[in-house]
Amino acid sequence: MSTWQVWLSGLGTVSVMMVAVWAVSVVRKDASVVDRVWGMAFVVAAWTYAVTAGAWTPRTWLILALVTIWGLRLSIYITWRNWGEGEDKRYQEMREKRPETFVMRSLVTIFLLQGVLAWIISLPLLAAAAYDAPDALVLLDYLGAAVWAVGLYFEAVGDWQLSRFLADPSNKGKVNDQGLWRYTRHPNYFGDTVVWWGFFLIALATGAWWTFLGSLAMTFFIVRVSGVALTDKNMGKGKSKREGYDEYVRRTNQFIPGPRKD
Repeated sequence: MSTWQVWLSGLGTVSVMMVAVWAVSVVRKDASVVDRVWGMAFVVAAWTYAVTAGAWTPRTWLILALVTIWGLRLSIYITWRNWGEGEDKRYQEMREKRPETFVMRSLVTIFLLQGVLAWIISLPLLAAAAYDAPDALVLLDYLGAAVWAVGLYFEAVGDWQLSRFLADPSNKGKVNDQGLWRYTRHPNYFGDTVVWWGFFLIALATGAWWTFLGSLAMTFFIVRVSGVALTDKNMGKGKSKREGYDEYVRRTNQFIPGPRKD
């Protein structure tokens, strides 16, 4: 089976998954459920590639383990964080603009769109899971796993530190500038991008240099679209602006961790 056929099989399973989640959102009247399964879309894609290609090399098992750990952690965390919060205001605004057509529009513009994005971004998973050469792990595989571990540390610890900060009533209206948040304003998003460059290094071990497009796409969306840019926009204006935010922005690197500025 060709690489294209294996890749398309991933589009099929991810699309089916997104349609099923959309159906749940219709019943619950909450499109936010799509955020909870974002990480799992990559898990489904990777396992589809592995099963379809049938290579089952040590690299296949390595990438499946790493993406499953990453995807499960992300989905569980987002589900826990948003439990009982209702529908995200982004989707509420979309629903209020055209309530009569929102259900069908959400299928395409929210659920299937995110499924297609996940499918494109999953290119490193495709090569790492489906290619059978080299048949043993090489230096790039170990390097990729190490980079993945660094990324997961920033992402998971950053999320944990933020959740602890927000859970303390005395921190209401304040900016979290402790722990990893002291060195970057977005340690979780930074970690997410590093995870995906780790996946790329593992894919590169097969010679699939072109899979950098997937990691680059993830980086672009996190930094310029849905992650860093959106959070900064919301944090820096109106009632969402927290005490000391301007000073925090002045002293703290936006994305890549580094020493605080005087």
